[in-house]
Formats: sequence, C-alpha cells, structure tokens
Amino acid sequence: IPLGFRMASVVILHKDLADSFESFCHANSGPLPLLYRSKPGEFQCPKLSGSSDIRTLCTQYYKFEKGELTGQLPSLMENTEDLSNMVTFYLKARVPLGDTDQKRAASIYKTLVPCFDVGRFQCNLVVSMRPVPEGKLEAVTQATHPAHDSHGAPIHIGHPGLIGVEDLSRPDYGDAVELSQGDVPVFWACGVTGLEAVKSCKPPLAFTHSPGCMFVSDCEKGLSTAAPSPDPIDTPNVFCISQQPLHFSLASSAAVKSIRALETQIGADPGERGIKALFVPDELLKACLSLSHAASVLITTGFPTHFNHNPPEETDGPPGAIAMAAMLQALGKQVAIVTDHRALEMNRRIIEDAVEEGILKTPVPLLSFQDSSADSALRFLCYDGDPKTPRYDHLVAIERAGMAADGNYYNMRKVNIKHLVDPIDALFTAASTIPGISTTGIGDGGNELGMGKVRDAVRRYMPQGELIACDVAADFTIIAGVSNWGGYAVACALHTLHYCPVHQRYLRKAVGPPTLTHTGPWTSALPSVRKEEKLLEILVKYGIRSGKTGNLGMEVDGLPFHDTHSSMIQSLLDITVQPLGTA
Repeated sequence: IPLGFRMASVVILHKDLADSFESFCHANSGPLPLLYRSKPGEFQCPKLSGSSDIRTLCTQYYKFEKGELTGQLPSLMENTEDLSNMVTFYLKARVPLGDTDQKRAASIYKTLVPCFDVGRFQCNLVVSMRPVPEGKLEAVTQATHPAHDSHGAPIHIGHPGLIGVEDLSRPDYGDAVELSQGDVPVFWACGVTGLEAVKSCKPPLAFTHSPGCMFVSDCEKGLSTAAPSPDPIDTPNVFCISQQPLHFSLASSAAVKSIRALETQIGADPGERGIKALFVPDELLKACLSLSHAASVLITTGFPTHFNHNPPEETDGPPGAIAMAAMLQALGKQVAIVTDHRALEMNRRIIEDAVEEGILKTPVPLLSFQDSSADSALRFLCYDGDPKTPRYDHLVAIERAGMAADGNYYNMRKVNIKHLVDPIDALFTAASTIPGISTTGIGDGGNELGMGKVRDAVRRYMPQGELIACDVAADFTIIAGVSNWGGYAVACALHTLHYCPVHQRYLRKAVGPPTLTHTGPWTSALPSVRKEEKLLEILVKYGIRSGKTGNLGMEVDGLPFHDTHSSMIQSLLDITVQPLGTA
C-alpha cells in the first residue's frame, strides 16, 4: 500500500439499522473509528476518493444473511438493487505493521473483551497482533498512539490469555506470525470487529470487506500523518507489571511524573531509620498499575509490637489499609481485609466506626486465615483450590509482621512476637506460585511482610537487620518513612491513574465510552487530614498505641499527628489534585 494512502474497513447494512450501527461505532471508537457514513444507495466516499465505487474497490467481499457468512464475492455489482436501500460505513484503518521477514498478513483474533452494546449489535472485540521486541514496546506504542482516528495505541501488551486468546498459532483471520526470542505479543483494536457486530445483529442481508481486503483510497487529498504528541498528558509510557503471566500496562508521562513525586514524598525519613537504602524506584507506580487492573484485592495489616499490652497492635498500618480500601471501593473493586483471628472483633468495630464517620462508604469484609493443611492457602486464595480461578487478583500487606528467615516474627527491638501473629505470610508465598495474583508489601523498617524483596539491603543497612529481616518477598515493595504514608500514596496514585486518559483507554481496551469524569466518588475517597485524624482517634479509643513509644495518644511511630502526619497527608493531596501535566 503506497505511503500516505488511507485504508478503510467497510460495513454495508440496511438503512433501518444505520443509526444503531453508527451509535455502536461511536461507542466503540477504538476498533470502529467512523470515517464516513453514506446515504442509502450512495456508492462513493468523498473523504477517500471522488471517483470510487464501493461495489468494486474491495478485492473481496463477505456476504452475510441472518448473521451467517453465505458468500465471498469479487464485486457487488450484481447486488446493486439491494444496495439502493443500504448504507455503507467506512471505518478508518491503519496500515498494519507488516512483517517483512515472515511476509505474512497480520494475525487477527476474536477476544473475550465485550464491546459496548447498542441495540442488536452485541459482540466481542477483535484484535490484530504483531510481535514487538521488548526493548521497542514504548517506541511502538508512542508511534501508534497519536492515530486516535485509526485504532491508536495497543489495547493489550503481553499474554494473550488475559484477553481470551488461547492460541496465537491459530488466528481467526489472517496468518499466524511467529514470535522470536525476546518478542512480546502486542494487540491493537481491529476493524474486523465490524464483521462480528454484523453476525451478532443477524440482519437479513449485509456485506463487509473480507479481512485483509480493505478499501484503499486512490488519492492523498486531506490526509495527514499524526506525529507523537509532545504533551506529557498524551505521551504513553510502558511498564511491565507481571511476569507470570506476562503483562504490561500504560500510563501517560504526566501521570508517571505525578506518581513519582508521591513516591519521593513518602520517602522522607523522620525517624532516621535509613530507609533510603531499601528504596527501589517505581515500585509505587508499578504496584498501582497492577492494582488498577485488578478486580478483587485482599489487604492485610496488623503488627502486634506491644506484646505486653492488650491490644498489642500499633497505630501504623490500619489507617493506610483503610485509605487504600476506600479508594479501591470507589473504583468499583472488591476489597477484603485479612488479619489475626484474635483481632477480628476489634477491627470490625474500627471499620464500623470508620463507616459512621464517613471515612469508609461501606464496611470492608474482614477475614482470618489459619494454615491448617497443606492446601489451606490455595483454597483461601482460589475458588475450589483451583489455581486457574483465583479469588483475588492482588494481595497488599501494609505494616504487617513478616516472617524472618528463622520462622519467627520480630519487632524492631528483636522481640519474637510469633505467638501473636497468624500465618498470613503463607498466602503471599502461595500467591507467588499462582499465575494472575500479584503482591505488594508496604513497610518502613524491613521486618514487614513483603520486604523479602529487599532483605539483603535490610540485613546490611537496618538496625538488627540480620535477625529481623522479613524473608517473604512481594512482587512490589513500597518503602515509606511511615507505612501509613505508603497506603495514602497508593490511594493517591490510584486516583491519578483514574484521571489518566492513556491508562483509562488501555484499561477499557478502547471500547465503551471514556470513564473520565469529575463527577464521582473518587476524589472524596482520598485520604484527608480530617478523616485520618478522626481514624487515629478511633484507634486510640480502642487502646491501640504508637509503635515506637507505646504512647496512647495522637501519634504514629512516635511522631505527632500534627504537624508531621497531617503535613504529609496534605502534601500528598496537593500533588494528587493538581491537574496532570501542570507539575
């Protein structure tokens, strides 16, 4: 196809279905970007060519009757009478990223991703795939993203099974393309979705182009080549968020900058513990991208450091857990909290009070876990103990006592508190073997669940590190000066991603209407100084003490709520509510 000449997918329907199909295209503009809708019986497309005749310009056509493919035609000249009452839709298409080495057409697959239904048009998304070397993923994404009117950026990068494609060697249309070492399958929304829409509608008669035989313009008039945008709000960045299964996600440069600012902010070390030695860049960003894709999240917290008091818990952890739960709830995700069985009733009362005070919109289900058999963790995490059907997509531990290498649990004073800790670590260990479950650990000292990812640094740089270092790793490790701050930052970062157009398009796979709206529960779900002060008062009411000092008062880790924690919360909010791209 000559450079600069536009292609179009073609769908021809009876005029009575035209309005409904046009609405379907607008609702699913990723796969079906509408270029032109003809009048009934009109055979030309002025936007593509002044002399074209749709009856002859595709090299092959599909004929459908009541949703069934009944013919493959070289032209539509013999159907001129039928076409007089039909409307032709021209849908913009990008020249496929060709495989010059393998000399094959693009591989095209049906997915299990539902399009947005309109009337009788109800079908799943169809995608095209090209293998891309991992090192070129961002360049390819940025190159295709500006073409919003012809499929734009990829809608999925990684394992095909995540979108319901079972076997790359068996495309539904086109040719199978082999992946080379280091290649990643990259999927774009595809105009062949229009064929599936026709099948689902089951009209008495319809025509489409045959896949790979699209309409090609015979002029360049009015065409322009989209260039990558310099606007950070519209510049996609690519990040790997899972290795098993392989999965990448997208976020704009503006969103990435904002979340990195949050990560820097919570890295302050007022307790002078030396936590900067544990820091791993972009863990907050990658964890939150993963959480954004999750449908169901399990949170755990509880560090019974005050073994001589009842309750032995500290004020660091529960506020951060509740802040994350509030935002996850607002985003429509299923959320539950698992904690020690002995503390269930106390935590239930805390959550009830949090709902009453408006800190949470609805109660968060509370669970406990006992590792009573060899498959206890598997059965807890997966329906019927089947690792192919996980109950949770992501586990998050925040200021949760973590098992050390010797099997014990230590506070920062080297006291073994194993008798107070249920074996929730086993859930994280089991999750590491279950494809599709990701894990995050949030901590401030190295003895928290999930910190096994940085245990070598904990042993080397943290006081008593050789003994207290948690041995259980998480996929993502968020280090903060106070663990609660990490929870607040997660809530803020999820809010930022919700308002990132690049990420939201990728989440919805470019089908359905955009979800970017400023009317919703998301901003009100953010942590605030008022809510966190009220929550700390609730914890104190139930006898929960500051971690470092053991004081029963308005402090966390020996630091006063005003002005240390309140200032941090306000700083995180200031970063978050600032419009993307203005920082």
